[in-house]
Amino acid sequence: MIECYGTLGPACVQPEVLEKMLRAGMCGVRLNLSHLSLSEAAPEIRALRQAEANTGLRCKLLVDMQGPELRIGALREPLALREGEEISLDLLKLPDALRDQMAPGQELLLDDGKLLVRLTGADQALVLRGGILQSRKSVAAPGLTIRLPALTEADRENIRQAKEYGVDEVMQPFVRSREDLEELRQALDEAGCGDVKIYAKIENREGVAHLRQLMPAADVIVIARGDLGNAMPLWELPRVQKEISEVCREQGMPFLVVTQMLSSMERSPVPTRAEVSDIFNAVLDGAAAVMVTGETAVGDYPVQVMEYLCRCAGEAERYRKERGE
Repeated sequence: MIECYGTLGPACVQPEVLEKMLRAGMCGVRLNLSHLSLSEAAPEIRALRQAEANTGLRCKLLVDMQGPELRIGALREPLALREGEEISLDLLKLPDALRDQMAPGQELLLDDGKLLVRLTGADQALVLRGGILQSRKSVAAPGLTIRLPALTEADRENIRQAKEYGVDEVMQPFVRSREDLEELRQALDEAGCGDVKIYAKIENREGVAHLRQLMPAADVIVIARGDLGNAMPLWELPRVQKEISEVCREQGMPFLVVTQMLSSMERSPVPTRAEVSDIFNAVLDGAAAVMVTGETAVGDYPVQVMEYLCRCAGEAERYRKERGE
């Protein structure tokens, strides 16, 4: 049966909201640990456990690690970037590992590509696509390969606490090779979490290229279209998604599809026709699970989002069965 995941956040952290999401069909929930620790997320986890107790329904806890992801630093306040203006790179508080390798002409995608700047000098950049930049948002540098450890120290501390907080599954971001997953498995084993499943997020070209080699070290492949779409021209993304799906089916590997599945529902109670078709087609391609992120974490309609996600996925599953697939 197709599994539907939401994401914990301020919009759905009340037990009564989570109860409705569980009754709508949510069987797993993602907790993003890019900005906080498991101990800091204890209130959200307690709300989830209370919702489980009130409904009698089980919900898997999937934690999303920091991993080798580049992020800007902490900003004093949100930064308004206006298209066409020149800004100082110091404003962005970029990681040293990235600044050391950049040269004029390098483009930087900020906050999952919502904003775009191009370096015009050693310390200056031109804003090509503006918007409001918040602290700790992602930064991608197309064409550059920055070597970072698979696990941060914060990741390792969260893994040490995973058993205490009832973590069922761990998502490893920006998987580059089998070695990244083996490092995660070793850390889980050392923490007494040998039964925790590993979800390998494919969100860069290196992960796509090494997909077959890394599969034996993963339990589930995640087609993470956010940063994967930053790693290539967007018009190439659908083809790459199809290719990953095909390899997973061929190898008998479960896979999950995520990112902007119901993006418009952050502010609208009804999805677009394109979004419901996207969910339907992901299931037809063989997805074992689908997931929403900001739609339930910070959106206005978390319960309606989960209802649409589960109903669309269920309709696609029925269609597959009718066709004998």
